[in-house]
Amino acid sequence: MNDGSAVDRVVQHLRGLVAAGAPGARLPSVRELTARHHVSPVTVAEATRQLVAQGLVETRSGRGSFVAARRDGRPARDLSWQTVALGPRRAGEEEMQALLALPPSGAIPLTGGYLDPDLQPAAALGAALARAARQPAAWQRGPVEGRADLRAWFAREAGGGLRAEDMVICPGGQAALASTLRALAAPGDTLLVESPTYLGALATARAAGLRVVPVPADADGVRPDQLTAAFARTGARLFYCQPLHANPHGATLSPARRADVAEAVRDAGAFLIEDDYARDLTIDGEAPPPLAADDPDGHVVYLRSLTKPAAPGLRIAALGARGPAGARLRAARLLDDFFVAGPLQQAALEFLTAPAWDRHRRTLRRELRARREALLAALDRGLPTLVPRDVPRGGLHLWVRLPDGADDVAVTAAAAAEGVTVFPGRPWYAAEPPAPHLRLTYAAAAPEQMEEAIRRLAAALAR
Repeated sequence: MNDGSAVDRVVQHLRGLVAAGAPGARLPSVRELTARHHVSPVTVAEATRQLVAQGLVETRSGRGSFVAARRDGRPARDLSWQTVALGPRRAGEEEMQALLALPPSGAIPLTGGYLDPDLQPAAALGAALARAARQPAAWQRGPVEGRADLRAWFAREAGGGLRAEDMVICPGGQAALASTLRALAAPGDTLLVESPTYLGALATARAAGLRVVPVPADADGVRPDQLTAAFARTGARLFYCQPLHANPHGATLSPARRADVAEAVRDAGAFLIEDDYARDLTIDGEAPPPLAADDPDGHVVYLRSLTKPAAPGLRIAALGARGPAGARLRAARLLDDFFVAGPLQQAALEFLTAPAWDRHRRTLRRELRARREALLAALDRGLPTLVPRDVPRGGLHLWVRLPDGADDVAVTAAAAAEGVTVFPGRPWYAAEPPAPHLRLTYAAAAPEQMEEAIRRLAAALAR
């Protein structure tokens, strides 16, 4: 999953079968292709998509893929010239496609970045959106930085270090992160990141032409001594960090390290991009305040999204920064898409300020705890060597270490063939991974499915 070569390998194999086959001939199944090429189902899907777009392959729901019929009796057009014109693929595209892929029918999902539909407050969100849609003012053009009352809500949640006028509403956390990197850095600049870290940040940074440098993290979060050394060595002015239940490994920055991290950033004259994606996903205890709450000098750029704790369709997030940095962020968002849809902003505000929001958060904490414990219990019974030493106190994932010498990508492909989807650890590192890992998500499957999911994973490991 490190580059496009796996997709190209499957494409060339299928292209040869198409050339030799008659129109309507059945092509190998996803399972056959994953086993033959040792790739993930998402890689096979991307290869198939490319050939469908070229008119060489057609897919039939529930039946598989087939050699496409020739239009008007003429050979299918060869669009391979576009490969030369487009040049190399951007790094990280395949990983992001895999991250967002829907699980195959019948598979048990132990991957994904969103809540199981059963955990989403769909009824409350639907009612709020219906009310918003009936308000004519919601359909009019509002402030480009977003509704003042919604920005004020995000500012209060940030702990008082930011004001409403420091915030800008964005269509989801990924868009907010992309705008931040474009606004505060130029191609060739260095971005420091925790290691491992959110692969969406890695892909976005590389797409922006940034040089990504990893900083070691452990169970207490990023190591301040290594962060200080990285700033000194690289001259970086940006550090991307998830201080609360970091994705993928789940660590929270310890109280003893918060001041040292802030000092390292301040001494470097740098910005810390605080991705507070898990603010509403704490399971045990209470979440510490954001780093932005104690930032008198404007070093923290604060990012918070509602998508993770609510629903994928609630594409509402906020960016907060003070001074010239805030002005640049607001200008960048204006250039990207003018403003976020008014009805969605209104619906989000109605949901957040109604009793339904607090009820949802209480229910979510209880349900996430049940699913996390079910997955841990299933691992303890079926794969005890994979039980993580440090269990995250919140978030959506477990970060499990595989035996030395294991190939995490091969294990992922074997697991998919067994009917359980997991995600390899390799793409979450900006450099070489120190050991093989899997990210197992406990938020996407029901507790009663965990036992069977681990049984299937054990079968994959045995292969």
